[in-house]
Amino acid sequence: MTLFRIEIEMFLKALLIQLILLLTALDSPSATVLTLSAPSDYQVIQRQTAASGDLVIRGSLADINAKDTRLEARMVANGKLSKWRRLAATFAGGSFQATIKAPAGGWYQLEVRAARHGEVVAQTAIEHLGVGEVFVVAGQSNAANHGEERQTSTSGRVAAFDGQHWQLCNDPQPGASGNGGSFLPPFGDAISRRFNVPVGIIACGIGATSVREWLPIGVRFPNPPTLMNRVRQLPDGGWESNGQAFDRLAAIIKQLGAHGCRGVLWHQGESDANQTDSARTLPGALYRDYLERIIRESRRMAGWEVPWFVAQVSYHVPGDEGSTEIRTAQASLWRDHIAFEGPDTDALKGPLRENGGRGVHFSGPGLRLHAACWVEKVAPCIEKETH
Repeated sequence: MTLFRIEIEMFLKALLIQLILLLTALDSPSATVLTLSAPSDYQVIQRQTAASGDLVIRGSLADINAKDTRLEARMVANGKLSKWRRLAATFAGGSFQATIKAPAGGWYQLEVRAARHGEVVAQTAIEHLGVGEVFVVAGQSNAANHGEERQTSTSGRVAAFDGQHWQLCNDPQPGASGNGGSFLPPFGDAISRRFNVPVGIIACGIGATSVREWLPIGVRFPNPPTLMNRVRQLPDGGWESNGQAFDRLAAIIKQLGAHGCRGVLWHQGESDANQTDSARTLPGALYRDYLERIIRESRRMAGWEVPWFVAQVSYHVPGDEGSTEIRTAQASLWRDHIAFEGPDTDALKGPLRENGGRGVHFSGPGLRLHAACWVEKVAPCIEKETH
């Protein structure tokens, strides 16, 4: 049986279930209605071991009597049905929550049903659920959608999240600035193929941002960045971050839950290196201090030691191909075990950059090599954590 035929049969089965439930509801005004608020279609859950992850199921059940209602769930993989498992759910009014161990892999179909006195009274399903690897991606344009060619996922097992909705991971990435290409679809495809699990990506990159713009609200610094959308000047002449970029990043990490991602991929530094107005160039020691603050505060807000991978990046154009101060600051975070080593993308030059090598953003081949460089750094950490 082909994969396409299996998917069609799963879709028709779920459609039939929903049709039956709809007809039942129309026929009886007091019919029980079961809805899920989590997980969402195409959501990827971070696995905690090589074999499984903790799947949180949340929803609501109209016309509920918790004492008389039994909630059950099962997974459908490649057309094979698992056994129904009773959920150890907690109820609050008409809402419920339960956590189960789910096997690594996917896409799965998740079915949830409610039974009362041995009779199924409501049932619903999520069509695409993955248990695999989840990454948050932050920084400036080369961590967002400013590449020369839009990329698409060839595996069909990579999903993107914008903070509200999950979807297949094709450029432009939801939640990040720009309308062009990113390294994220080929990165996700490579991780998925290597570990045979779905991959979830949450992109938060904002073009042209300085590390100063990513600081938590109220953190002060002496000189402003080149762009001042996310900073403000104080009466005494100093400057501070308004916290906008950090707050969104921290909220995403917290929303994923404890150990809800493999880590944050940080690619930023161009807007702090070698600025036209030298007063807006950030000294390496301050770059190191500010990025360390961002990392530590993100961990405090999340309530767990979120891994960070920091790239070495400061490239602008031919002739301005790196800042020793910024590169040294980034590498110092690896040396002091505050972050894991990311790729050295200053080394990606010539035709790997846009406009025939004259630009700062990556060309199509550059985006794909950028992805491969990230896989080279991230994959060994995944292997270590899952063995």
